[in-house]
Amino acid sequence: MKLKLRLLIPILIVFVKVGFAQNLEDTDNPTNIANRSFLDRTEFKVSYFGNIFWNNGLNFGAEYLLKEIAVVKNRKRGQRTNTHQFLLNGNLGFTTNFASKTDTGVFTNYGVTWRRTNKKGKQFSIEFNPLGYYRSFLPETFKVNGDNVEKVFLPSRGYYAPSISVGIGKQRPGKKITARYFNINFMLRTPYNADILPAFNFEYGYRFNFKKKKRDAKRN
Repeated sequence: MKLKLRLLIPILIVFVKVGFAQNLEDTDNPTNIANRSFLDRTEFKVSYFGNIFWNNGLNFGAEYLLKEIAVVKNRKRGQRTNTHQFLLNGNLGFTTNFASKTDTGVFTNYGVTWRRTNKKGKQFSIEFNPLGYYRSFLPETFKVNGDNVEKVFLPSRGYYAPSISVGIGKQRPGKKITARYFNINFMLRTPYNADILPAFNFEYGYRFNFKKKKRDAKRN
């Protein structure tokens, strides 16, 4: 009897797993975005960018939709559809310490974004920007030229600055301001004194689309 139970239990486990697997089967459906215009597939964004304490600024950017996939999950309570998007993105921003006028910089970066949106409009995204440049502007600086001491015009230094952001957001369907989002950004500057300078920043902002129908604009 014990031997039969030992043989039966693995069979029951396999049966249950197969049954659940059928109920939880995922179906990927690529959506047709080829007929959308350039502006329809492009969103612009503006956000606060900094670490709040000693470094604050703004970031401006744009995103272009490359691919969109609707993932249908079969659950016990019915189907649930999540949308996965792959986007190209570009950013241009600046930060500074407004109190001491130090740590002032301008940066730009380019890369790709993956974003998931659930049926309630809640979003999770990962943005990877391997192409980045940061220009740091120094406070008043002087140099010695022979017997003279001269003031340096716009003293600055450039760095290669890749970055990655992880964030959450909320979609606003049918609105001109299409979403709001909050990201945590990690940026590297190199070479920094023959080494690497890591920096964490917060980003809170809004995405919007210029090409919306008048009825959508009136709802804002």
